[in-house]
Amino acid sequence: MMNKNTVTILFTVALAFVYTTALGQNPDIDILKVVNLNRNSALDWPFKFISAAAFPVSYGIPLMILMTGFRRKKKSLKRKGWYMAGSMIMSAIVVNILKYTFERPRPFISYPFIEKLSAGGSPSFPSGHTSDAMAMAMALSLMYPRWYVIILSFFWAGLVGYSRMDLGVHYPSDVLAGAIVGVGCSLVVYWLFKKQSSKVGHPIWA
Repeated sequence: MMNKNTVTILFTVALAFVYTTALGQNPDIDILKVVNLNRNSALDWPFKFISAAAFPVSYGIPLMILMTGFRRKKKSLKRKGWYMAGSMIMSAIVVNILKYTFERPRPFISYPFIEKLSAGGSPSFPSGHTSDAMAMAMALSLMYPRWYVIILSFFWAGLVGYSRMDLGVHYPSDVLAGAIVGVGCSLVVYWLFKKQSSKVGHPIWA
């Protein structure tokens, strides 16, 4: 597992690269035009559902784990629930700081030909939906490192990110940056939990 400094450096460099790419705008809007304007309209409703479900799924899973941990009085489940909740909260804070620092307009505002099919009111960079989904996927993968958990979690998160482009509310760079934030925050919180556990001589989830 990478240490905190390595994760922080990679996180910062990756975000800087993505935002620098976003400033160029041409590749971003070219890719978005292909995704949004050439989409299969039969998939609009499924992608609207996936997009709308991102928040309740991403925050509902840690809540369910926490509630189960308290109900069954299982410390390991409570720690996993708190870890996931911490990852989600950190991700949300970082995303909102970045959104209102850069204040990038939504693509359907800058390019009226982009078809807006979902809600999107806050600044565009980075994608909060994608960050939520990726933070959840990374956290689940670290807690339950089984191949099917990893594949299903990141497949869901990938669908959420793609849906935000398909529905015309985010650029590709917004989605990529959201993914970096979500994964990075889950790794940082995992490192903090692991460090705290090692100090008391316990396994991370004990």
